[in-house]
Amino acid sequence: MLQYAAIAMLMLGLYGLLTQRNIIKIIVSINILEIGLNLFIVSVGYVEGGIAPILTSDFNNNGLVFVDPLPSALVLTAIVIGVGTTALGLALAKNIYQKYGTFEIDEMGEE
Repeated sequence: MLQYAAIAMLMLGLYGLLTQRNIIKIIVSINILEIGLNLFIVSVGYVEGGIAPILTSDFNNNGLVFVDPLPSALVLTAIVIGVGTTALGLALAKNIYQKYGTFEIDEMGEE
C-alpha cells in the first residue's frame, strides 16, 4: 500500500515538473518527486515483522527476520543530497529574480 502512495507522489512531482512555468513551483515539484522516490525505496526495503539488524554478544538466530539497512542508508544520503540541490535551486532562483524581476519562465526576455 505504501508503494502506491510513493508512485502517486512520483507521478504528481513529474506532472508538476512538466507542466509548471514558475521556477519556484518547479523546485517544489522536484522536491515532491524526490520524496516519492525516497518513500518508494524505503517501502521496497521494508520487511513485515523484521527487526533492526543489530548483532550483540548474546545473539542467537531463533528464526529472526532482519530488515535490510541498505535502503535506509541510501535514503538518508538522498535526503542530504536533496537538501543541497534544493538550496542550490533556490539560490539560482533568487539570482534569476534579481536579474529578470520574475519567476515566470515565459516572462523572461532577452536583455
